Amino acid sequence: MGISNSIRFSTQQIHAGVEPDPVTGAILTPIYQSTTYVQESIDNYLGKGYSYSRSGNPTVRALENKLTILEGGVECRAFSTGMAATTATMMALLSAGDHAIVSDVAYGGTYRLATMILPRFGVEFSFVDTSNPDAVREAVRDNTRLIFTETPANPTLKLTDIAAISKIARERSIPHAVDNTFLTPYYQRPLEMGADLSIHSTTKYFDGHNATVGGAVISATQELDQAVKFVQNTTGSIMSPQVAFLTMQGCKTLSVRMDAQCANAMTIARFLETHAKVESVCYPGLESFNQHQLAKDQATGFGAMIWFEVKGGTSAGKKLMDSLELWSLAENLGSVESLVTHPVTMTHADVEVSERRRVGITDGLVRLSVGLEAAEDLIEDLEQGLAKV
Repeated sequence: MGISNSIRFSTQQIHAGVEPDPVTGAILTPIYQSTTYVQESIDNYLGKGYSYSRSGNPTVRALENKLTILEGGVECRAFSTGMAATTATMMALLSAGDHAIVSDVAYGGTYRLATMILPRFGVEFSFVDTSNPDAVREAVRDNTRLIFTETPANPTLKLTDIAAISKIARERSIPHAVDNTFLTPYYQRPLEMGADLSIHSTTKYFDGHNATVGGAVISATQELDQAVKFVQNTTGSIMSPQVAFLTMQGCKTLSVRMDAQCANAMTIARFLETHAKVESVCYPGLESFNQHQLAKDQATGFGAMIWFEVKGGTSAGKKLMDSLELWSLAENLGSVESLVTHPVTMTHADVEVSERRRVGITDGLVRLSVGLEAAEDLIEDLEQGLAKV
């Protein structure tokens, strides 16, 4: 379907990258559950574009085309998980003897990859406060081959100025990869701000329904895409056609879901900010957020993630989480269901205690992923839980 690039995001998320099935006219892209594809002849090998589903699948390709357009990139590769996408990006750009800079606050899986896996193969990592461009500039070495930022960061929501870091990266010809999972291209567009790769756990907001796990890397150049594609094909970290099909359906309501979730998050953050039993609240939409202006300048929405601390420390926070009824205690985020997470024992359990505390991941931090339930019901549940603390 020839969709103009001037069409608005909410229209693109439905129509971009997909066409009615040419055989039946089905409006939804079929699930091509096939390992291999019959070729017409040796002379016309790959005439229809596919040979083996590890290297390419029509259903997965439709999702990749859609995400390419939504992010404003040149190509996308869809992966089995978000961590597979991150791993392939790092493997594509880093070799033994190379150095990479990573945001000091990052998802626990990214931290494990950079501290426990890739160093075994001779790659060095520096965890840097990427909210401070001067710190990033000072951390660059002659052998730095990648700057990897996560913004907003998981779970503290610390922001990185994407344009500022991209400028530093361009000055030294270093690719800048941005984990854009928390805001998606609907709210934040890293490639338009100078980043070279935008990475997602599609498990989160693109899916939105706790139904799949997946990942994606959208590249700004063909050269970067080919490097990522080579690693993906070689290692086999591909997305399945059924996951691609479900993710495409989730994409169609992305903007509507995120706007409603963001509105709920603002209401809940303001409630928590005034509660007598809450020590502190962190949400980019609050004027009290120390990077509130950057949040407004860099993105068109504040997202649906909140963290806060309850007075009484870790024991009080755990008691609260165990008392909630509507908020499910679970590790995912971005879904229509509201979730509550204790990062220290769940998503960031493998991060060293000293490192967690240094970057602000405290033992009592409670992370909320705000869903689509009525904000009043979510607040009432928080109220009854806080009353038991």
